[in-house]
Amino acid sequence: MILFPAIDLKEGRCVRLVQGDMAQAIVFSDDPAAQAGTFQEQGFPWLHVVDLDGAFAGAPMNAAAVDAILAAVTIPVQLGGGIREMRTVEGWLAKGVSRVIIGTAAVKDPTFVREAARRFPGKIAVGIDAKDGRVAVEGWAKTSTVTAEELGRRFEDAGVAAIIYTDIARDGILKGLNIPMTLGLAQAVKIPVIASGGLASIEDVHRILEPDCASLAGAITGRALYDGRIDPKEALAAIARVKAAQGKGAQAPE
Repeated sequence: MILFPAIDLKEGRCVRLVQGDMAQAIVFSDDPAAQAGTFQEQGFPWLHVVDLDGAFAGAPMNAAAVDAILAAVTIPVQLGGGIREMRTVEGWLAKGVSRVIIGTAAVKDPTFVREAARRFPGKIAVGIDAKDGRVAVEGWAKTSTVTAEELGRRFEDAGVAAIIYTDIARDGILKGLNIPMTLGLAQAVKIPVIASGGLASIEDVHRILEPDCASLAGAITGRALYDGRIDPKEALAAIARVKAAQGKGAQAPE
């Protein structure tokens, strides 16, 4: 279980949206690189970054901010938003992004995702953002007719490293993760699933560490971190305890 702190970029600043609404952007930092450095110092093993403007425009729009983040940290960064062409994938990976997230193009151009996963093993994730069970695209501005499970199954044999599943109705409103829907997807596909949207408290962290959530590969937290609702030290310690216990359980008895 990996807990990913989120940095969502809008006009070069670190923001959080409410249910994906760009008009409801709350600015938390004017210096995303400094925020990334803080997350690294707090002990987070990965960073989740989204170019919100890029998601709407269909091409990178916050490249300078992403470049600054990459220069500020040594932990791996996964990046989504506006990644719809192979040259964009190539460009970000060349700059040091560890994993790129393809969302809209996964619905509109699945062949592109398959080719990217073939060319860059372990470097491609699919972002599945759902509204009322249907996958949303283009910065969540439009809703497709495809369900999350249908989209996930399309890439079962493609070599995709992970699926980031976001429940849009819960994103940014601190109501807790949609565990039933997320687990339903995780159980329907063999691809590791990362939960996103609504993680609000340390209780939510403990919830995803319960045995029934063992199929989840991680979770993303944003606003709860910025608001101080989750103490990074406490959350990471809880994850470490579970990992340690699992390690002991895996050891052969003497």
